[in-house]
Amino acid sequence: QVQLVESGGGLVQAGMSLRLSCAASGSILTIATIGWYRQAPGKQRELVATISNGGTTNYADSAKGRFTISRDNAKTTVFLQMNNLSPEDTAVYFCNAKGRLSLSHSLSPFDSWGQGTQVTVSS
Repeated sequence: QVQLVESGGGLVQAGMSLRLSCAASGSILTIATIGWYRQAPGKQRELVATISNGGTTNYADSAKGRFTISRDNAKTTVFLQMNNLSPEDTAVYFCNAKGRLSLSHSLSPFDSWGQGTQVTVSS
């Protein structure tokens, strides 16, 4: 009932920037939080940054000062501006959204993931 479509990944050199986008669609009543997680090879998925419906942001320590999460006015698209990238940022980046489905879906809670977008940073 919820689709998350990510874009913006790619291959860049260390020190460069990338901007990821995630568009949410479907039978959504409200999105409580939306944000980004990442998973590097052989490692567990970890939080990068999230933003709440009220605009509160939460960043991993590794992202603070370099990454900025934002969203559009409709609150259905979230962006992750990543600056000064390093090889340690290489991972698959996943969009995640949590919230409530529409009345036609019984206002059920949802916790959905996108398919992921690869970010590779070369040294």
